[in-house]
Amino acid sequence: MLDEDNDASRIIKPAIPYAKQSIDQSDIDAVVDALRSDFVTQGPRLTWFEDALKETTGASYAVAVSSGTAALHLSYLGLDIGSSDYGICPAITFAATANGMAYCGAEVGFCDVDALSGRSMASAFEEAIETNFAKGKPRALVPVSFAGSASDLESISEVARKNDAYVIEDAAHSIGAFYKTPSREIFRSASCSHSDAATLSFHPVKQICAGEGGAILTNDETLAKRARRLRSHGIEKGADWNQNMVELGYNYRMTELQAALGYSQLGKLDGFLARRRQIAERYHEAFAGAPFASKIRVLSFDPLSSWHLFVIHFENGETRKSAYRFLRERGINTQIHYPPVYHHDYHKAGVAAPLPGAEAFYRTCMSLPIYPELDDKDQRYVISELENFLKKDA
Repeated sequence: MLDEDNDASRIIKPAIPYAKQSIDQSDIDAVVDALRSDFVTQGPRLTWFEDALKETTGASYAVAVSSGTAALHLSYLGLDIGSSDYGICPAITFAATANGMAYCGAEVGFCDVDALSGRSMASAFEEAIETNFAKGKPRALVPVSFAGSASDLESISEVARKNDAYVIEDAAHSIGAFYKTPSREIFRSASCSHSDAATLSFHPVKQICAGEGGAILTNDETLAKRARRLRSHGIEKGADWNQNMVELGYNYRMTELQAALGYSQLGKLDGFLARRRQIAERYHEAFAGAPFASKIRVLSFDPLSSWHLFVIHFENGETRKSAYRFLRERGINTQIHYPPVYHHDYHKAGVAAPLPGAEAFYRTCMSLPIYPELDDKDQRYVISELENFLKKDA
């Protein structure tokens, strides 16, 4: 058994990760080709990748950058969000969603989420605006796709319009996903059909990997042009050798190596998503029976999701902790996505009091292994060991 210090040296090896990249020889060849080319940065592969992202998402413009965090930062900055502004993002997300806004000097507030799905809700944004009425209208609302499923962006955009706020969709979890509006129309996540901008991440645990990397999607030509300038020091190039730095920017450029890998991976996205959905369906089938059905809660299967995560909920936090340790001892790595952002010392001022949906979600959630290379045998092992825990805990 693991001791209270959670001694990682005792974990069975090799372990099953909760997520990992899927790299094959064609990806390696693409990067090697980039290394052998005339450009390892600021070359043609960046344009190829951006064009492919536009085709995949349906957005008019794509600006690839060095990370998903950089994409968030430049989206906020490109929309002139600054020190006199405040914005609202859901409490259940990675800290980068809030950090990008803080980089601009803006105040960050948090709204609640659905206690089972973890997704952003229009009603929660409205409540957060009412709670912060003394600050005036928010400059930005930042709905976050969670676990592969997008939020109700149409309803959230209506709240934003009423308050003259921008909508920046953090779609880091949902490339390739679709969402259905209350009027039953279907849209692609990151298409910016109901947002001013959307951001993606290409971290290795995401649906496609570029080592690191991210992108801004938008239908706003002015925002796209400014984001391109800001990612390269705020410099505009003129004729011949002439350059002009017109504003303070950053070195957020994506290399040709990252772009080559991202482009190669994007060509496999449909296959990756098909495999993720297959794994999710198998989990759902297993968890519909005993002892799972009475011991854990699982959101209904979402055929529009791109299944970045597979999240289950236990009866309480102590059971979740015991399950985490039990599975880890058996070489199964799970993860907790996420502690509410306002649990971090830096962001504690973002709410006046704990948010009930976010607290309930965090207290009982656990992400099980899901990635394209998770084979059927390993998935059966995960299910079997979780079953053993539930029987033991009965």
